[in-house]
Amino acid sequence: MTEPRDLNIAAVIPAAGVGKRMQAAMPKQYLTLNGKTILEHTVSQIRRHPEISALWLALDKTDPYFAATSLAAAAIHRVDGGAERVYSVLNALQQIDATLYPWVLVHDAARPLIRAADITMLINSCRQAGHGGILACPVRDTMKRSKATAVVNVVAETVDRQQLWHALTPQLFPTRQLREAITQALAAGVTITDEASAMEWAGQPVLLVEGQADNIKITRPGDLTLASCFLDQQQREQQLEQTSQ
Repeated sequence: MTEPRDLNIAAVIPAAGVGKRMQAAMPKQYLTLNGKTILEHTVSQIRRHPEISALWLALDKTDPYFAATSLAAAAIHRVDGGAERVYSVLNALQQIDATLYPWVLVHDAARPLIRAADITMLINSCRQAGHGGILACPVRDTMKRSKATAVVNVVAETVDRQQLWHALTPQLFPTRQLREAITQALAAGVTITDEASAMEWAGQPVLLVEGQADNIKITRPGDLTLASCFLDQQQREQQLEQTSQ
């Protein structure tokens, strides 16, 4: 298989969701994090990586917020988002020339804390393995499976965590393979929760690459405060690195 280092890598960020669990007046990607919208932080981190050649952003057709961001004037390909994340990703994939961009990196809009080093590690690891993969973190806590009663959830059993991982993004796969896997899985009625699940269904190998635990997905109100703390820490680390150089 051709190695991704020698090819153009396209990036896709699905950003058409409404983020109901955030209980906010606007989609979570437009909430402010340390002076910028979450989406601006996320897009900036992906665009500035030297191995990303172009970026496709999937937005809701009636999105009234994007035009007010700094991204509106950026060199970004916009596509219509779908009713669910998987359809937003597929809409973008259908516009990407797989000959020009044989590999595609998909990243959640609500993960603004992705580190450049983790993106590089994912690309290099997939390059060495010869197939696609995802950033992930090993499960550290004891895992419980629940069962519902008439009033509350109770523990049904403890699940062995030894081989369990939290799936993160970015996720990197050959463009043509991912497009075909998602299309065929949807046609078969398969529920696709992330790009890896489509590739798994198609029988393709998916590499697990351990990433930093601060690459959180902002989903609930408390996540925004945590993300601000993590962002401050990352900026302090960058300042120390620059000072030591």
